[in-house]
Amino acid sequence: MSEAGKAQIVSFPADAEGSAARLAMAEAVRMAEALIFASAEPVSERALAERLPSNVDVPAVLKMLQADYHRRGVNLVRSGDAWAFRTAPDLTFLMSREAVQQRKLSRAALEVLAIVAYHQPVTRAELEDIRGVETSRGTLDVLMETGWIKMRGRRRVPGRPVTYGTTESFLDHFGLPDIRDLPGMEELRGAGLLSARMPAHFSIPVPRVDPDELADDEDPLTDIDLEELGLLTPKVEQD
Repeated sequence: MSEAGKAQIVSFPADAEGSAARLAMAEAVRMAEALIFASAEPVSERALAERLPSNVDVPAVLKMLQADYHRRGVNLVRSGDAWAFRTAPDLTFLMSREAVQQRKLSRAALEVLAIVAYHQPVTRAELEDIRGVETSRGTLDVLMETGWIKMRGRRRVPGRPVTYGTTESFLDHFGLPDIRDLPGMEELRGAGLLSARMPAHFSIPVPRVDPDELADDEDPLTDIDLEELGLLTPKVEQD
């Protein structure tokens, strides 16, 4: 047999294997697309890994799917550790006529939301110290009803005050892939959101890398804590 014939015989399995791999990847992309499209909430990579074939490289699948939708009317965007389809940024004006604003946040609520986002984990007392005024319970309730902030845990100090932090819904609503993508001093000043006469010592903290990870001085909320806070229905003992 000629050398050319041998080369063809040797290369054929490799070509077949490559084709099979490409087909498997394409099918995994289709599956991921279906799962994300059908979900009402952003889908985490962990959830995708549980539904896709075990040998699939989930980050590679998402990267390919994101590239497929890059120039379409909807884009695949990351929100924290989750992914969702969202209207392309340059087409959001088309949706403005259909959008209905259910509730306009008060200035106090916006201030509290900003403090929680940048200073989390933060207690109510710390919120009031930063704002310089008392924060009503109603303001925190409104922000929790929107799903943008949550009770994280309890600070390991006398009184064990509850700590607050942002949620995945907060990232999703404001189009932030990660909490670290919150605008910094220069960006806020450039957008006209900070006064040019800010004190020289004024600074904005860098948000935590992982808002869901408890700090060293935090304890997780237990069922007893949730029950005391009205977040868990007490168990009724049956005779």
